[in-house]
Amino acid sequence: MVHPYAVAGFLVAVLPLVATPGASLALLIQHVTDSGRGQALPVILGTVTGLYIHATLAVAGLSALVMHSSVAFAAVKLVGAVYLIGLGIWTWRSATPNAAPAPARRRLPKGPDSVFTQALLANVLNPKAAAIYLTLVPQFIAPRQPFGGQILTLATAHALLIALWLTAWTLLIVRASHALHRPRFKRTAARATSAVLITLGIRSTVT
Repeated sequence: MVHPYAVAGFLVAVLPLVATPGASLALLIQHVTDSGRGQALPVILGTVTGLYIHATLAVAGLSALVMHSSVAFAAVKLVGAVYLIGLGIWTWRSATPNAAPAPARRRLPKGPDSVFTQALLANVLNPKAAAIYLTLVPQFIAPRQPFGGQILTLATAHALLIALWLTAWTLLIVRASHALHRPRFKRTAARATSAVLITLGIRSTVT
């Protein structure tokens, strides 16, 4: 079992990473602005599920294989970059005014399952998220105790922190509900979201 001080230290160390704007926050702002606070839950659940997948891979040693293989690591980065850039382009197109309706297959999905999948893939395909469990987590676990339970405990603490952070953002967005229904505000939020997603995708290919 992880010592409470170790959990606290891990949360302090990971807080700056959680607070740094990323794909999850961009998706949250876009979907809550466009469809209401009900869309926050699938974004949060998708992000949290992604964290547990990274934690599971870390326990199994698969993430270590990716991080120590330049080819595998580059492949993960490329897939993640393409996904984020594609999602950003879809988001931008959905915000374009007076545009002809796009075919249903090209529209940015808005259902809870689709939103969950977007958030999940945005996290799972982010090699930096995997790096947290390969570089940061080992600093807070006891080497003479089973790794599985310790990593799961830290992953749960990490998930709760992210859930609280995204929930706080959701409340902040909802408080500005008077602006959420303005088409101009929605277009601005969608375009800002698409810019963040595309930037994150491009950045992941050069870092």
